[in-house]
Amino acid sequence: MTSEELQSGHIFLLDKPLDWTSFQAVNKLKYKLKREFPELPKKFKIGHAGTLDPRATGLLIVCTGKFTKRIPEIQDAPKEYWTEIKIGVQTESYDTEKPEILHVDYSHITEELIHETLAKFIGEIDQKPPVFSALKIDGKRAYDLARAGTEVEMKSRKTTIHYLNNIEINLPIVSFTVGCSKGTYIRSLAHDIGQELKVGAYLTQLRRTKIGDYSVENASSDFINDDFKISE
Repeated sequence: MTSEELQSGHIFLLDKPLDWTSFQAVNKLKYKLKREFPELPKKFKIGHAGTLDPRATGLLIVCTGKFTKRIPEIQDAPKEYWTEIKIGVQTESYDTEKPEILHVDYSHITEELIHETLAKFIGEIDQKPPVFSALKIDGKRAYDLARAGTEVEMKSRKTTIHYLNNIEINLPIVSFTVGCSKGTYIRSLAHDIGQELKVGAYLTQLRRTKIGDYSVENASSDFINDDFKISE
């Protein structure tokens, strides 16, 4: 790989580690590229094609040079996630960022009921993004407002769940694969499943496995290692 090729356009498939922000992952890759290719211009174009929450792992697509123009196209592609939720309890953030609250007895929940409930979410659905999200409300990030104790009203939006499969049930844990459209919040899906079951639920693990034709199977996490060289 050369600096000319990077500027002409290259796509990196990263396997983002847990507790890294997408911004941190891009910055780490950019630092390595600038170190290995010092001739790259100061305003070298680089960016990711779709944020992945810090508490999620998996596929993060990073485009360089002229390929940054392809970011909107990649962002619009359908996504796939491996998802794990815990029923009978909730959190304010709908994931593991906040402590568990509202514990409820779930002993009456059967595997059949879980399968029936999940099936209700396939197709076009109305979904409210989590309060703890990066969406902007009056110019401010929703999670900043929420963490400051400000009451935030999130508006519903249409999204599509293409499929829910590979369902595994080991109560209170339920895991499955989700295929969905752009803009779907899996944390909200987990919360909504819990509300439908009337016992609550929150997201315990999330791993993005696909974006369009790109798969995490072809992604690398080696970029986080200081001794790893992109050019090798």
